[in-house]
Amino acid sequence: MIESNAREAIVRQRYAAGAKEPADKLCCPVDYQSEHLKVIPPEVVERDYGCGDPSRYLREGETVVDLGSGTGKICFIAAQIVGPKGKVIGVDMTDEMLEVARRNAPIVAKRIGYANMEFRKGRIQDLALDLELLDRQLKQTPITNAASFLAADELAEELRVKHPLIVSDSVDVVVSNCVLNLVEPKSKRQLFEEIFRILKKGGHAVICDIVSDEEVPEEMQNDPELWSGCISGALTEDGFLAAFENAGFYGIQILKRNAQPWRTVQGIEFRSVTIEAFKGKQGECFERNQAVIYRGPFNEVLDDDNHRMERGRRYAVCDRLTISTGKRPIASSSNSSTRSSRCLWLRQSRSIVRERHSAIRRKRKARITTLQPRRTANAATAAVAADLK
Repeated sequence: MIESNAREAIVRQRYAAGAKEPADKLCCPVDYQSEHLKVIPPEVVERDYGCGDPSRYLREGETVVDLGSGTGKICFIAAQIVGPKGKVIGVDMTDEMLEVARRNAPIVAKRIGYANMEFRKGRIQDLALDLELLDRQLKQTPITNAASFLAADELAEELRVKHPLIVSDSVDVVVSNCVLNLVEPKSKRQLFEEIFRILKKGGHAVICDIVSDEEVPEEMQNDPELWSGCISGALTEDGFLAAFENAGFYGIQILKRNAQPWRTVQGIEFRSVTIEAFKGKQGECFERNQAVIYRGPFNEVLDDDNHRMERGRRYAVCDRLTISTGKRPIASSSNSSTRSSRCLWLRQSRSIVRERHSAIRRKRKARITTLQPRRTANAATAAVAADLK
């Protein structure tokens, strides 16, 4: 069995090599918007190890943190989108990746006309600990015995509190591109909690990552090549969504899901998904004369707070619902009454969609069970029966 520290070391070594020379098989090809690539040096473009493009969901003026920023490609794209009023912070634990990103940042800044990006060293499951600051402190008081080891642990905790790498409630958007799966299993819960911690209320995460359609067996998790290659550390699709919910996110939706798997290993499909999740459900619920109407296409939906909404009916809501949907779908609606109202196109509930897909699968299985005997007896009759159904 591979220990957690060993997994991290394997990942660091493989990506350190990937910073020096382009490496294949680290993740799947991605098509980025070409206009954003023109200002990025080839050295960065060629060393892209992602599985999606979270930058497509950014807006001008936002403060963005990119987890596992590597050589900086997503950060350099994001810097152009958020503009001079925005800010982009890349976080990575690999010195070689940070060196490439920091060396190219002034080049990109000169080409776009402003400098709004920086790169910090840290572990994405521990966004409070500034590893470079810790390194400087440890050089002054190196670890030589058990007492100094315990003192170093206390020092790290003090730095988390007094000098955090990323301050709580300070970020509009957290993005990541095929990195969360590289974090060891026991730290994954903390990883999602850290994403939640640094986001402002109303902020959101846009995460591209690899997920599996089945649980990954232990023998695959212990394969260094599969682990560092973004395969065996993947959560299941349901487990990935649940991780956001367990950390306190809501308004969660699947922005993109590749129909074709990137790889299939031992019969398990691994594919890329892009998930968006919001922070803002917490706190008091205040009535502000807001209302929503669910427009369809389903007869009714159930939101994350178990509010059931029927199509075409108006429901009074508090700020938490508008925050959970990103403050984006709300638009003024004309109303003859003196009381102002608003209309919200609610996202389709994941539970409703899952129920619908389950029903479709059950129907398909039932159809196969029903038709198979007929096909054996009379193929033509079975074909007609299938068309009628």
